[in-house]
Amino acid sequence: MSYRISSRTGLAGVAGVVVAALALSLAACGPDEVPGGDAASAGAAPTADAKPGLPGSLQDLKKWKAADWAGWAKQHALKNQIVKDLWSLDAMNKATPTDAMKPTDKLGTDTTQNDPLPGPVQAKGERHPYTGNMAVFGKLFMKSPKGTYVCSGTVVSDPAHPGRSNLVWTAGHCLHGGKGGDWLQNIAFVPSYNRSGAASGGKQVTLEQVAPYGRWWADYAMVAPQWIDEGGETGGPVSQYDSGIIQVTNPDLPGKSLEEVVGGSVPVWFDAPRNQVHAITAYGFPSARPFDGQELEYCDGGAPSRLSFDPQRPTMLTIGCTMTAGSSGGGWLTRDPSGKVVLVSNTSIGPTPSAWLAGPELDHQAQGMFQQMTTLPQP
Repeated sequence: MSYRISSRTGLAGVAGVVVAALALSLAACGPDEVPGGDAASAGAAPTADAKPGLPGSLQDLKKWKAADWAGWAKQHALKNQIVKDLWSLDAMNKATPTDAMKPTDKLGTDTTQNDPLPGPVQAKGERHPYTGNMAVFGKLFMKSPKGTYVCSGTVVSDPAHPGRSNLVWTAGHCLHGGKGGDWLQNIAFVPSYNRSGAASGGKQVTLEQVAPYGRWWADYAMVAPQWIDEGGETGGPVSQYDSGIIQVTNPDLPGKSLEEVVGGSVPVWFDAPRNQVHAITAYGFPSARPFDGQELEYCDGGAPSRLSFDPQRPTMLTIGCTMTAGSSGGGWLTRDPSGKVVLVSNTSIGPTPSAWLAGPELDHQAQGMFQQMTTLPQP
């Protein structure tokens, strides 16, 4: 796939996703979107007496083997029930982020890990109709007993099924409520939402106009284990692991993969060296004011700065961007040393008023989660 080149950062069309938080304080973005659930549910945190290095324990995750990940996934991953006709046009229009998540007490205090926060970069709307390579970006819809919510996601490449990926990358808090919480349900992905611009400006449209490539239902989901163990309604150290992934299927297109239908996917670059990430462009569908969730927006963020709440964990990537809630989970793209466009993060947290975004480094937890998803049979 080819992408427009920005004279500013080397990537264009990019729309970052953000957060709704309280003024000048941090919050997790999107469906803060992530109401809590029953602590005894399948999403409950691992038990404290679990043995190191085994499924159910977060100790020594770097030493987990494929069998450990498979065991953990069996206990904690979501096998979603598909409700084909749930997400009507009306239901999608009513799905919104919650107002805000609780602010964190403070930013990370380790000055050796933190750079100055970047200044605001104004988000820009992608021109209609979106070109074919923009079809990898879309909106995520999900439901809980407390309401319906919206996030953003990106179609990523599946090395186990080249050219036939059904995987969508997003934020962990868009899928699971974290510690003591549960999975959101009835998760669906709509790639290239409002591609033609028919729904722009509040116009009345048909389902086919806002979902030109159909609705894709999540039948399986995973988040970073640390998110299930610690995640919650406040941005903080656990935000440094705020990533998730779903496998999708479309009952209306049997035998067709998501990648085949949208025309491409984006490879994921795990453990990307910071000195090789020279520019980032973030994409998403922000829904909180001044945005209305109908447009694919992007921010050219330049080289990312560092933000850390816990020096023992990977530092977050931070860019200037004025995106708001609803764009949580949206993909952050850069070019690797070979020039290939790759995904290196997703939107997790940011301030209100919106000025910058932070996303997790995709380390061994994100990679282990991803590799486990690639072992699933194709839907």
